[in-house]
Amino acid sequence: MAIAFLDSAPHAIARRPLTEADAVDIWIARWLRIRRKDLLDRYGCDPRRLYEIWQEERFAGARSKALEVFAQRYPSLIDRIDFGPHQRFERAPHPDQLALFE
Repeated sequence: MAIAFLDSAPHAIARRPLTEADAVDIWIARWLRIRRKDLLDRYGCDPRRLYEIWQEERFAGARSKALEVFAQRYPSLIDRIDFGPHQRFERAPHPDQLALFE
């Protein structure tokens, strides 16, 4: 079942765990620049579940499958999208930055 462009999750989907097919759709939605809030509303999940998918902690092969599906669905966008992996940025200050105030 493809629910890629629904505003909110149907009740049957909102209370179930994410599947690999959902993970593929979440990767594609990321590349299409769909807002994180919209993804959270659509899948009815905690934000950490999205980051587990994007950091490939869960459904490790979903990114490569999503690349194949994306190429089939949106061939004209292949050269316009950055398919790079998710990069995590730490919010805590780096210890070396404290030397700037001395």
